[in-house]
Amino acid sequence: QVELVESGGGSVQPGGSLRLSCTASGATYRGNCMAWFRQHPGKEREGVAFIFIKSGKTYYADSVKGRFTISQDNAKTTVYLQMNGLKPEDTAMYYCAAGNSLVDPPLDSRWYSYWGQGTRVTVSS
Repeated sequence: QVELVESGGGSVQPGGSLRLSCTASGATYRGNCMAWFRQHPGKEREGVAFIFIKSGKTYYADSVKGRFTISQDNAKTTVYLQMNGLKPEDTAMYYCAAGNSLVDPPLDSRWYSYWGQGTRVTVSS
């Protein structure tokens, strides 16, 4: 079993920055990709940023491209989401996910078997 624990959420003013962290523990193999998803109140969960663990190849939703950066540490046990230029519409619960995708890019949530509990991000003046 893989456990994912997110941290780094909080409240920030528009234009501000936050860095989310997701640390994986438990089973050695957790799949070939990790991602950050977010869920706005009353809406479906949407993919934000994705990374293939071995290659480091990344993908982003159009809504965050150029503002958000997904990365991983050298040990490949922690994934980060650097969020710059935050907007009120970025307000959501952010979830870390890990899984094994058979397609490239790994955008669909169905590829992700493991999920964190989420960390809340609020962007407001």
